[in-house]
Amino acid sequence: MTVRSLLLWLQHHFLTLDRYVLRQLLVALAATTGGLAALIWLMQSLHFVSLVVDRGLSLRVFIELTSLLLPSFVAVVMPITTFIVSLFVYQRLASDRELTVMQAAGLSPFSLARPGLICAALSTLIVFVLNVWIVPSSYHAFRQYELQIRNKMAAFMLQDGVFTKVSNTMTVYIRSRDQNGVLWGILVEDDRQPDNHATILASHGNMVMVNDVPRVVLYDGSRQVLDRKTGRLNMLVFKQDTMDFSTAHPSSQHLRDSAEMSLSELLSPDPNAVSARDTGKFKVEGWRRLTSPLTCFSFAMIGMFAMLRGAFSRHGSVTRPLVAVLCVVGLLAVTMLLQNLAGRNMRLIPLIPLFATLPGLVCAYLLFMPEIKANRRQPQQA
Repeated sequence: MTVRSLLLWLQHHFLTLDRYVLRQLLVALAATTGGLAALIWLMQSLHFVSLVVDRGLSLRVFIELTSLLLPSFVAVVMPITTFIVSLFVYQRLASDRELTVMQAAGLSPFSLARPGLICAALSTLIVFVLNVWIVPSSYHAFRQYELQIRNKMAAFMLQDGVFTKVSNTMTVYIRSRDQNGVLWGILVEDDRQPDNHATILASHGNMVMVNDVPRVVLYDGSRQVLDRKTGRLNMLVFKQDTMDFSTAHPSSQHLRDSAEMSLSELLSPDPNAVSARDTGKFKVEGWRRLTSPLTCFSFAMIGMFAMLRGAFSRHGSVTRPLVAVLCVVGLLAVTMLLQNLAGRNMRLIPLIPLFATLPGLVCAYLLFMPEIKANRRQPQQA
């Protein structure tokens, strides 16, 4: 009698069970996504440690710069963490016999999977918002901030009597610097234009910042330019000249990475700004942003299908979780390969959304269709 009362109570309180399972899913999703994103952030931040160690970048600026990459890390890891959480939570419920009790209470596979579907829908929405709006804006801010920091550091990293490599294409030497900040005995090797190697000599100069770009005003000097094609040396003597010490070539500062472009710019690239060879890569990036949120649903369905399909084992099962993990790893590998091939052959682009949604739809069909057919038979029998 007590067991029967318990089963009746469970039947009338399935919404409480939904909240119970959903709370576990959301807490685990937040913890797993946050931890994995933080780990990737820590690993990627190592690329910028040299700015702190070698060039004296403050810890506050370092954290501000690298934290702009966090939204992109969350968007990448969330489909994977959604799968991990769905698989782990339902595996724990099965090992604790809670799924067995819920099934005995008459809960259908759809009722058992409903909290996981809500969690997957929430993950899909979050990744979609990140991919379409937040990640392009944050990555654009990251590139601008990084360029601004490197340019400012280039202005103040010059040391007396040392050949300082400001960038891969510029080396600067100053003989001395007085208390007023005037640079004396300036020599600059400027190779930013590959066909015209320039050597600038100046008696003295002053460092200034114009629109966050370091510039030096040179006095009483000469500019010697060697034309590599003709071998001719051209010399210009000046009383005053100005040159910038930015770490990037002026023309490259305006080039935008695909990660900072909007969705419309990626799906319809400007032929004046994007070469025909790169058009496929930009379109693939646009479709990746649209379809990667759907993998949250597909991966979650794979995890729930592995745990809810078939009979529950009293001793647990390692086979089904292992197969689910291998399926997700295989899908990730195939998706990366497909995106690479679609960048070269745009006729393969329709396969990107297909591979993002088909696994989830197949698992949903196999998991829920027997229940739908059974519900259809009941009125006919009645």
